[in-house]
This record gives sequence, C-alpha cells and structure tokens, in this order.
Amino acid sequence: MPKVTQADTKMLAKKQDIAPITAIREEEEKELVNHPAHYGGDTIYETIKVIEAWELNFNLGNTVKYISRVGKKGERLEQLRKAQFYLNREIETEVAKGRN
Repeated sequence: MPKVTQADTKMLAKKQDIAPITAIREEEEKELVNHPAHYGGDTIYETIKVIEAWELNFNLGNTVKYISRVGKKGERLEQLRKAQFYLNREIETEVAKGRN
C-alpha cells in the first residue's frame, strides 16, 4: 500500500474545499443558460414559458422575447427595434396571406 504523505493530505483537503465552489459555479452557469434573469428567471413569467404557453410562432415569440428584456439586457431602443422588426415581419406575413 502506498504511503500517504502530508502533501497528499493537503492536496486532498484543497480538492474538498474546491468542490463546493465548483458546484456553485456550475449551478450559476446553468441558471445563466436555462433561466437567465433578463428573461424573467425561473418563474411562471419566464419568457420561454409564456411563449410556449401561448403557442406563439417564431416572429411573435421573438417579439415577446425582445419586449420582455427591455431595460434588462442591452440598450432599450435596440431591444424595442428588434421587437418591432419581428412584429413587422408577422404583419407582412398576415397581409401576404390576405388576412386583415
């Protein structure tokens, strides 16, 4: 059986101290991907949940997405212009289909 040195013990202790920190970072990163705060976080009002509940198509879903993050991510006017772009595309699609 190999002899465990003091250096081995210190290294093991450091690894055990790092493990909880690593787990916290991984959880924070997961939240940034799965439930970012600028989309409402993990609530019933989270943007993706609203889009899915309302069964919105791509253009309308993006309109809601950009409106929901106004003031939370990027420049306000940029977010509003993006929302307007997708809303205009949806209107053009409806007009092209002859819907009023």
